Amino acid sequence: MNNVSDHVHALFELHRTEALSDVVMHVKKGTSRWLKEQAPEFVHFDWQEGYGAFSIGRSQRDELVAYIRNQQRRHRRVSYQDEFRKLLKLYEIEFDERYVWD
Repeated sequence: MNNVSDHVHALFELHRTEALSDVVMHVKKGTSRWLKEQAPEFVHFDWQEGYGAFSIGRSQRDELVAYIRNQQRRHRRVSYQDEFRKLLKLYEIEFDERYVWD
């Protein structure tokens, strides 16, 4: 897991019986609660409603870990929005800009 100011990338290895939506809900809930306890300026922190998820093969794991570790460097050149659009197109996921960002 690694973050920049406006988003987080995380690698989850899920068991076939685990629902991604449940894992994301628990991560958001736990991190939100923790962050709000850290300092008064975070008391109004909220995650956006949605999330993006992409699956990879085990052979791509090391490459993805390096990708996640290098977020800060990459986002000096490419915005979060442009990166997400690129991933959506790469995975051939249709999207409407009106419903992607909140």
